[in-house]
Order: sequence, then structure tokens, then C-alpha cells
Amino acid sequence: MNDTTDTRRGWWAALTVYRHPRVLGMAFLGFSAGLPFLLVFSTLSAWLRDEGVSRTAIGFFSWVGITYSIKVFWAPIVDRLPLPLLTRRLGQRRGWMLLAQLGIATGLVGMSLVDPQTSLVAVAWLALLVAFSSATQDISIDAYRIEAVQQELQAAMAATYIFGYRVALLVAGAGAFYVADFGSWTLAYQVMAACVGIGIVTTLCIAEPLRRVDRVTEILEDRMAGAMLGDRAPSRLRHATAWFAGAVVGPFVDFFRRNGWVALTILLLVAIYRVSDITMGVMANPFYLDLGFSKSEIASVTKVFGFFMTIAGSFIGGVLVARYGLGGPLVAGAALVAATNLLFALLAGIGPDLQWLTLVISADNLAGGLSNVVFIAWLSSLTSQAYTATQYALFSSLMTLPGKVVGGFSGIVVDASGYAPFFLYAAAIGLPAILLSIYMWWRSRQRPPSEPAAS
Repeated sequence: MNDTTDTRRGWWAALTVYRHPRVLGMAFLGFSAGLPFLLVFSTLSAWLRDEGVSRTAIGFFSWVGITYSIKVFWAPIVDRLPLPLLTRRLGQRRGWMLLAQLGIATGLVGMSLVDPQTSLVAVAWLALLVAFSSATQDISIDAYRIEAVQQELQAAMAATYIFGYRVALLVAGAGAFYVADFGSWTLAYQVMAACVGIGIVTTLCIAEPLRRVDRVTEILEDRMAGAMLGDRAPSRLRHATAWFAGAVVGPFVDFFRRNGWVALTILLLVAIYRVSDITMGVMANPFYLDLGFSKSEIASVTKVFGFFMTIAGSFIGGVLVARYGLGGPLVAGAALVAATNLLFALLAGIGPDLQWLTLVISADNLAGGLSNVVFIAWLSSLTSQAYTATQYALFSSLMTLPGKVVGGFSGIVVDASGYAPFFLYAAAIGLPAILLSIYMWWRSRQRPPSEPAAS
């Protein structure tokens, strides 16, 4: 009886993580992060094509998205450089958030006022401003999310963030199309610029998280500066070098200092954890069409129904981490993502059966939502409070790059072997992630309590 009561209390405590004010507030920051993404990608491509811009020019616009993949290069500035007035009034994280949000709103308003037919270059520069500001906002929001709550709440923070992000994708995708259809693209982008106000209000309402830089880190940065210049350097030059050592060199030295040789294993798992998921995603829509499903069936099941299943998976992931910790759910997420590829291989043999499609999409989105939340929480646990923004920007850049590279060859596999063997291949390349996740789980259970959690 007591065991049952304790179990119920444990599950109830896990569920109540979603009542935390900062966990709830993360949904609004997730909305703010997700809103600009499609406005410089697929939504912008539709607007440009609607205005008669050539496909070649539209293809070049996709390069704007490179800013999201290279944000690690200016993450040290967001991590350490104070902004005049804003940092003093709002703090380091909220100050950079607000500046980025103002940049997004300015860029969207500017895009709405420019005619793509006569000023395409101006549209490109404004889109770059939106993308750069959006990537900068991502850096500051990720740092805030990690610093704002303890590790037990990180998965719940990730779940509400993903919920807000997905809602923003609907607003910036379908919502912008509806406004443009009933009004104009100018009106659509102005409405989207107004929606940035949700993030601005949230930034002004939340509290700045407390950053804790330990004495070991301070000593390490001082030693790095001394090693780079020596003790006889002018004080001003020494101060500048110390800032560079702390902002740029420090995050990488700190990561390897805390984790030792295991740091390489961690980085390998970061790189391959989502390879199976990303590789499968490249061929998903062509697979649905080639199998014989109509566009409306694909939209209804994969977009609308899939949205709710992803949110459900995210919610479950947050509860599991709060109840069991990170190790077991990390392994489960990797295994479920790989296993759902086997369901796609089965669907390839069954044919265009709508019930089977719904079943497969349900499993795939549940697994994807769960694994994504757990993975984000695990990545957050690897960062140091002294270098939150830079280290997480490194992880988030690394976690998609190998998947995108491997995914580029997915069409070759399908053309050579068909869809069923391709999905078996996608499941197989998920096995290394499962094995490394098991190893990291085992190592965390063997670690002495006094050893740093990120190790």
C-alpha cells in the first residue's frame, strides 16, 4: 500500500512540473523563437513566387538560413558582452532577447514595405536581419532556459518551449497564408511583426535568471589570459585578453576540463542522436505522395494530427525526465525514433491505407516529441553556468549537421533500393545512438555523487 502511494506521489510530483511559472512562461518564449523561422523560409518563398520572382532567386534566399547553423560564432558575444542600458535594466539574457526581438520586428516591418519585384536585394538584406536577429534570440532564450530552473525541470521547459514553437510555426505558416489570401502579403508580414510583441511582453515580464560562475572557472580564465600574454602585458591589453579567453576559449576548455576524454564521446552522441530522425524526414513527403495519398490526406494526418501527437510526446518526455531522470528516457527516445522507421517500412509494403498512415504518424510524432524534449534536457545538463549560451549553441549546431549531410544521400538510397529498404537503413543508422545512450546512462549510474553532473 505504501509503495503504491509513493508511486502515485512520484507521478503526481512529475506532473506538477508544468505548474511552475517559468515552465509556463517558456511557451511564450518558444512562440517568439518559432515565429520568424518560416517567415524567412517557406512562407517567404511563397510570397516571392507569388510576386513572380524566379525560382533561381528564391533558391538563393535559402542561404539566409545559414545564420542558424553558424550562430556559435557570435554566441560568446551574447554570453559575455553587456549591452549599454539594456543589460543594466534587464540583465544579460533579457537584454539580448529584447534587442533581438526588436531586430526581428524591424526586419519584418521593413520586408512588408518593400516591393520584391523592384527591390529584391533590399528584401534579401531585411530577411538576413530577421534571420540573424532570430538566431541571436535563440542563443539568449536557450541560455535563459538552462539558467532559469534546476535540471529536474529542464525537460518540462523544453516541452513547453516546443509547444510554443509549434504554435508559432502554424501562425507563421498557415496563418500568414490566410492573411495574405484575404488581404495581402504586406498585411501578412505586418501582422507577423505585431505578433513579435508576444515575445517582447514576455521578456519584460520574466525575471533575469541568476548566473553562478564558480571560483575554479575564474581561476581558469585568469590562467589562460596569463598564458596568452604573460604577466608584463599592459593592464588594458591583459583585460581584453582575459575577456577573449573567458568568452571564446573558456567554453571549450571548461567542457573538456569537466568531462575529460568522455567529452569526445559526448560530442559524438550529440552529433548522431538525431541522424535517424533527420534522414527519414528528408524522404517523408515524397514517400506519402509516391504511395498514393492525396495532398489533403497528407496535410490532415501529418500536419494537423501530427502536431497534437508531437505535443503529446513532448509532454510525456517532460514527465518521464521529472520522474526517472535523464538516462533511461534518453535511451528510450533513441530507441523509439529508430523503431518507428520500421513502421514506415511496413507501411511501404501495405500501401495507401489511411488508418495505417495515422498509426505510423502517431507513433513517429510521439517518439519524435519525446526524444526531442529529452535530448534538449540532456544537452542543457552538459552546459556550465559560466558559458551557457556558447556551449549550448555549439551543441545545437552540431546536433543537426551530420543528419543533414547523411540525409542528402537519402534519395540515392531510395532510387537504388526503394522505400522499404531505405527505412530499414534509416533505422539501422540509429543503432549507434542507442548504444552510446546506453553507455552514457550506465556511466551516470556509476558516477560518484561528488562528481560534476555534466561528467
